[in-house]
Amino acid sequence: MGSQYTPPLLSQKLPSLILGGAGFSYITHPDPKLIPVAKIIKQAFNHGMRAIDTSPFYEPSEELLGQALSQAEITDSYSRSDYVLMTKVGRLPGDIIDYSPTGVRKSVTTSLQRLRTTYLDVVFCHDIEFATDEETLEAVGELLDLIEEGKVRYVGLSSYHINLLSKRAVLVRERFGRPVDVIQNYAQMNLQSSNLEVEGLRAFKSAGVSCVCNSSPLAIGLLRSGGVPQGKQGDFHPAPTGLRKAAQGAADAMAARGESLAAVGLRYALWRAEAAKQEGFRVNTIVGISTMAELIENIETAMKILKVEDGPNRSLSNPTLNTVQASKDLPLYEKVQEVLGEWVNYSFFPPK
Repeated sequence: MGSQYTPPLLSQKLPSLILGGAGFSYITHPDPKLIPVAKIIKQAFNHGMRAIDTSPFYEPSEELLGQALSQAEITDSYSRSDYVLMTKVGRLPGDIIDYSPTGVRKSVTTSLQRLRTTYLDVVFCHDIEFATDEETLEAVGELLDLIEEGKVRYVGLSSYHINLLSKRAVLVRERFGRPVDVIQNYAQMNLQSSNLEVEGLRAFKSAGVSCVCNSSPLAIGLLRSGGVPQGKQGDFHPAPTGLRKAAQGAADAMAARGESLAAVGLRYALWRAEAAKQEGFRVNTIVGISTMAELIENIETAMKILKVEDGPNRSLSNPTLNTVQASKDLPLYEKVQEVLGEWVNYSFFPPK
């Protein structure tokens, strides 16, 4: 890995909207094995959402995805090279943390088996706040070895903590003479928090990162009516009571205007992602989906704020911003943030 390394442009491969595999987990769903995963994937792929993000931690997401992707419903229309598979290492079910080179290699091997594939497009070091600087670097080093072996294509870092991501992206570049290919941050580029946009993107670009995934554009399901999602593991959301009440107030304000907070929130996140786009740099949005209805709603919402080519095969793979809709939405965005009040830019976790 010499200093002449040129990072592959993952940003050119990823669609604006990515299917989040956490929706197929016990974290967010009481019985994910009942979800029609293959039908959801087929519909997503048909609309240009040809990338999936998952993790061993999102049990049993990888297994369900592997089963679905191997069905004729998918394979008859799409080959493996037609879509991007992203998963993670380091954080496992049962609160097991293992960033060791041996653990990383074992995790990748298991993910390959569960997902029924010979290679993984992207592997993130998952929630790097649970690892030291050196442990993260050793994990990245093992993933780079797996790239040489053809089992992995791109390497990324993921965490809630923007400063930590920035610091370790710099350390990776210093150690290996190349940047990480992608960074994933969650719940901080949305109507409740602009921390990723304000604090993170410039720092990540300075570290040579060409692609950023903004996951949880609804603040881990907070920005919707009816409360946060709950799966088999119960209420996992870190938002305090005051913020939850404010979010419901914002949902009520949107309902009074004939809108849903979830739709307005997703349009906002996609708007800001498009605004951040530059040559050689892109922000992509990951949305967790558990039902066909959620998928259809998200696609329709995305196609309202993003312009796609007309025709029978309208696709979200490479859209542009609908500036007219963005202008219309500005009063809605302002109202939501007015109702959220003091909770705007509140951090769910203390800094690392």
